[in-house]
Amino acid sequence: MTETGKYLETEQKYDADASFVLPDLAAGLQGRVKAAGRRRFFLSATYFDTEHLDLIKNRVTLRRRVGGSDEGWHLKLPVRKDTRQEVRTPLSEGEVGTVPAPLASQVEDIIAGRRLHPVAILDTERTVVTLCLPSGEPLAEVADDLVTGTRLDEPAAEPVRWREIEVEALADRAEVPGLMEAVGQALRQAGATRSSSASKLGRLLGTG
Repeated sequence: MTETGKYLETEQKYDADASFVLPDLAAGLQGRVKAAGRRRFFLSATYFDTEHLDLIKNRVTLRRRVGGSDEGWHLKLPVRKDTRQEVRTPLSEGEVGTVPAPLASQVEDIIAGRRLHPVAILDTERTVVTLCLPSGEPLAEVADDLVTGTRLDEPAAEPVRWREIEVEALADRAEVPGLMEAVGQALRQAGATRSSSASKLGRLLGTG
């Protein structure tokens, strides 16, 4: 269950095709990191924005997600490259079609009184590998996502499907110098490429 709180999220996204095989992600780290077993989740997220897509144009996303270990309402605000501040509240804080007031208040300046409503649904089949210290302390998660995106603002739009890999730091990068870089190199050598989209929603809506 998601608790109310603020978190810094640092992650990198990679595009991959259907034939991509997740490589040995601990390679190149000289035994300092081990990969834990794979876990699978099914996630469904409804994204909210204005009619003019004011949030995503400002690199902000607001969603209600069910499934996974952190289901709830998530507001993501840009901080710097690859890093966003994520504000979370439980599912119980808002109805299916109504944004919780504490999250809506944080984007008032952006939406300028315009109504927030559902603009897209993203369904994701996610396979997660956790990278840990030999002691078992988690350092990063690598999520292999099969995504189906449906636009709600264009009723005639066909669902869009793609595959992407997310690498999210769970601890201070200083604990294992070069961790994100080494994982990224392994993914690129296996055929993945850095994504040009900052978010799944941006990719679906064509806003980057």
